[in-house]
Amino acid sequence: MSHNTDADERAAQAVVTHHRQLAAALTGHVTDLVTAAEMGGLRQVWQHRDVLLGWLHTELLPHAYAEENAMYPAAAARPEGRLLVDGMLDEHRTIAALVAELEETSAPVAAAAAARALQAVFSTHLAKENDLVVPLLVAAGDVSLADLLDGMHDLIGGGGQEGCGGHCGCGGDAPSEGPAAVLSIDPRLDVRDLPHGQRHARVLAAIDALPADGALVLVAPHAPMPLLAEIDARYHGQVAAAWLQEGPDVWQIRLQRVAVAV
Repeated sequence: MSHNTDADERAAQAVVTHHRQLAAALTGHVTDLVTAAEMGGLRQVWQHRDVLLGWLHTELLPHAYAEENAMYPAAAARPEGRLLVDGMLDEHRTIAALVAELEETSAPVAAAAAARALQAVFSTHLAKENDLVVPLLVAAGDVSLADLLDGMHDLIGGGGQEGCGGHCGCGGDAPSEGPAAVLSIDPRLDVRDLPHGQRHARVLAAIDALPADGALVLVAPHAPMPLLAEIDARYHGQVAAAWLQEGPDVWQIRLQRVAVAV
């Protein structure tokens, strides 16, 4: 495997940058959930819990699985990295268990506690990756970190950009190039060229105009988890979302108005 120091340093910085984005997004979601639990708003607690779970399943857990496939085998193959990787894998199992606990609990206090514990474990885990695993691979003369991460979108996000600045954890919001594949006969709403601040309002207005059982396909440059949470909160389960395409450059979600039983 070729070894390019400059390329590996850039890959390492992309990983660390994406870790910073993930940590910031998780902190935002957990803070929202804990604040709602402290204020006693049950509806808000479960709304924030569901948004957090959506982010965990589309961002954090895929990132963990990508690490296990890309970085960990190379690090574990080195004598100084084997026990370290064993510990990192144990922490992945702890994170997965806390996600399951968050999904299964019916008590707001328990949900807040699980979210806080998840945040603490993840923070420690990222510190080990940034300070131990990544430098180990960069320093390895027979390993190219850049080659290991080639194409691993879930691991380094959208090329190390700073993203939207909110809780979406999109890993960057660069416009995707080229037409999106037509995956449904429903009309499409492509928001990729709209300014970030205008997208939610445009989508909500389009949903408002849909008749009962009507549908549209949202075409987005990243997984729009905050928007889907806003739709759920606004329409109270009267809009069904079906994922048609999940990256790496384009996301398409079919949004259908559900007829209200009389």
